[in-house]
Amino acid sequence: MCSTRPSWLLLATATPRTVIIHRARVASAQDLLLRGTLETALVDRGGLIGQMRFDPLFHFPGFPTMDIDEPHGGHGFGHLMKKIPATARGHIVAVVGEAVGTFCFLFFAFTGTQSANVASNPNTGDTVITTTPQKNPAQLLYISLAFGFSLAVNAWVYFRISGGLFNPAVTLGMMLIQAITPVRAALLFIAQMVGAIVAAYVVQALFTGGLNVSTTLSDTTTVAQGVIIEMLLTMQLVFTIFMLAAEKHTGNFIAPVGIGLSLFIAELTGVFWTGGSLNPARSFAPDVALASFSSDQWVYWVGPFAGSILAVLLFKLVKSLEYDTANPDPEAALPPAGGPVNDGPRESMNPGRSSDSDATAMKH
Repeated sequence: MCSTRPSWLLLATATPRTVIIHRARVASAQDLLLRGTLETALVDRGGLIGQMRFDPLFHFPGFPTMDIDEPHGGHGFGHLMKKIPATARGHIVAVVGEAVGTFCFLFFAFTGTQSANVASNPNTGDTVITTTPQKNPAQLLYISLAFGFSLAVNAWVYFRISGGLFNPAVTLGMMLIQAITPVRAALLFIAQMVGAIVAAYVVQALFTGGLNVSTTLSDTTTVAQGVIIEMLLTMQLVFTIFMLAAEKHTGNFIAPVGIGLSLFIAELTGVFWTGGSLNPARSFAPDVALASFSSDQWVYWVGPFAGSILAVLLFKLVKSLEYDTANPDPEAALPPAGGPVNDGPRESMNPGRSSDSDATAMKH
């Protein structure tokens, strides 16, 4: 940052259990001499964080969001938001981001599913048929790609805002490993359900032929089989999220790609047999839009939630065995690529820490 105008500087000095913030005014960022015991955040005169600077010799895993008084006052929506306590503001940002992110994820996934179903029928003239008596491999592949790619892209976009969970089963898992608080989990659950339902209504209104994106068991799949299939597929997805996103490493920034691919292979396996839900919101939303609930709707709640719990148990097992000692990563001590993020969104991807903690102190 090569600004020559006066800037506000935050100096963070560490004790074994707390981080104490000091604020000073400096003439230029070039005047700073960073030491191994300092962590700084340059703040422009409008009071917004312009750049975070970290000395490579010293790193705080979770640098808290600070409430900074604007030197010259401020106006507009951003100024009003800064008057809200940091914890509440973090919840607001996460809820809005999660609702919009879930909508985007499922809008494109539902649209891809609708398109695959329509294209698999001999549509003539103004007649559009979405029902498919018998699914074909190309149709199943198209649907799987739509879900996998939509999750990868939107998780990449929104994971710094809300965590990019988009799934109540994933939210449950993140809460159980203490990556998010119960309060944040409840708020994200509501946001996910709202985003999913809105996505289903929009797809229903936008495309002709009737909404046909509901998840149903195949004629040869029993309820017990459906629950187990959904449980195992969800366990794979949630455990992938734990290892690629919740665990801190230098590859965190590319985690959404692996997460999207995990959903893709799960969909390839499950679409034919159960519809490949892995997500209660994904199965509930179309039924709300159609005002018609199937008798096996509960399968898409029990299966994914059970799978999430299994993923938590597996994650705790490998953590208790200190899996990282089996194949040490020489870069494990480095800060995650991509830089620091806002404390609200970071909560969704940081096991053992919650944004409900004091904004001026941090467990070390």
